Amino acid sequence: MKKVVEKLKLLNKTIATMESCTGGGVANAITNIPGSSDVLKFSAVTYSNEYKIKMGVSADTIEKYTVYSMEVAKEMSKCISLYADSNIGVGVTGKLGAVDPINPYGDDNTIYISIYLKDIDKYYTYIVHTKFEERKDNKELIISKIEEELLKVL
Repeated sequence: MKKVVEKLKLLNKTIATMESCTGGGVANAITNIPGSSDVLKFSAVTYSNEYKIKMGVSADTIEKYTVYSMEVAKEMSKCISLYADSNIGVGVTGKLGAVDPINPYGDDNTIYISIYLKDIDKYYTYIVHTKFEERKDNKELIISKIEEELLKVL
């Protein structure tokens, strides 16, 4: 994330994240870089539907599309950007192969990522299919994809 932080600083832009399955891994990767406090405005780990809703994601969207959907990832990215008043919002949701009795729907090992650019009101969306047995390895795969795509859209 060093290049992401450097590019955000150069552009005088800020970022915020709302993460579910990555458990704050994106924010952690950003904050591992010296000077990241200049660009990271806020981060929320919203592992439950309740807290996604409290952060602004529509309960109707969750009900209609499931919590594991691109529609929810998009709302996550926009809501966190607006909440934190940041230029960029990242939303990530999906199943890392675990059974979720509260949310039984959605494809296993499919991760939905949305990067929202508030200044131009535009979403960039991506789907990652995880492939490793270990959750840690899958999280690293997802975070790498987010880093790669942030560098492209900045």
